[in-house]
Amino acid sequence: MRSFLYILTAAGLLAGSFAFCQQQPTIKVNVELVNVFCTVRAKHGGQLIPNLNKDDFKIFEEGQQQTISHFSRESDLPLTLGLLIDISASQERLVDIEREAASAFFSSVIRPKDEAFLISFGKSTDLLQDYTNSPRLLTAALRDLRGDGGAPVISRGPVPNTNPGAVPTIGKAKGTLLFDAVYLASNEKLKSEVGRKALVLITDGNDEGSYYDRAAAIESAQRADSMIYSIYYVDKGWYAMNGMWGMAGGGEGDLRKMSETTGGHVFTVSSKHPLSEVFREIQDEMRNQYSIGYEPTNTKRDGSFRHIEIRTSNADYKVQAREGYYATPNPEQ
Repeated sequence: MRSFLYILTAAGLLAGSFAFCQQQPTIKVNVELVNVFCTVRAKHGGQLIPNLNKDDFKIFEEGQQQTISHFSRESDLPLTLGLLIDISASQERLVDIEREAASAFFSSVIRPKDEAFLISFGKSTDLLQDYTNSPRLLTAALRDLRGDGGAPVISRGPVPNTNPGAVPTIGKAKGTLLFDAVYLASNEKLKSEVGRKALVLITDGNDEGSYYDRAAAIESAQRADSMIYSIYYVDKGWYAMNGMWGMAGGGEGDLRKMSETTGGHVFTVSSKHPLSEVFREIQDEMRNQYSIGYEPTNTKRDGSFRHIEIRTSNADYKVQAREGYYATPNPEQ
């Protein structure tokens, strides 16, 4: 099992990272092309709308309409996927259910050209399986999932290299490193990949002790051009047993913010909406996306964040897409 090993240096840089397998690029596009993946749903009922054409869309950057130069339906474009599973105390009773449902998800969604990795997070953030297109290897890694419940760990100074946690913090209880997991998965695993990229989180959304905050996690995902799909799964019985009923599920707002700003979606698990069904819905959504590309009229690569809005010609449809992108300088410039 590999782990995220990070230490904050005096210069404020992160030392150390792990090697990862880079998949071969599947498409080559103009470096100035902005590409946005989106999903369209009916405003009433939420059904996916899979058969629209280029002329059904308009795209705007900072309020200025752009010319769509690339359009396609991306049901078969290779997918790079990271599954992040919360194993903290409030979730450990759900691990067996998550293991079984995630195994079925990998078996049905991962195709030969796709790649996936598996991360668990709680008091630490651990890479259980690096990039692979093998559902068998991913399922085997799922068997390593173990809850790490108990009292949160208090970090009172630098953490030795042997600690498999995320960036150490001082004086903060480390119990559920949700934001650290999103940041590290985006920055260290997805940022250098091409094509469609997504993170799937299974968690009740509560963060305890992360070095990075929600804003940093969102920015990291946006810079990696990755969508975040959140599976909101709450063990209300655990909170009740521990006298914390009022805190049960308090992280839904954070999950919604991370998902909506990156073009993803929040799915809620309940007795009438089991985890296995949620995974099927995520699979359907990822296989019914549109790819819209344009060359921005603002050609400055000044590092600023550019807001994007996509509209359809049908007022009864709602577009789900990332809020924007960072106009970072090209590497060769």
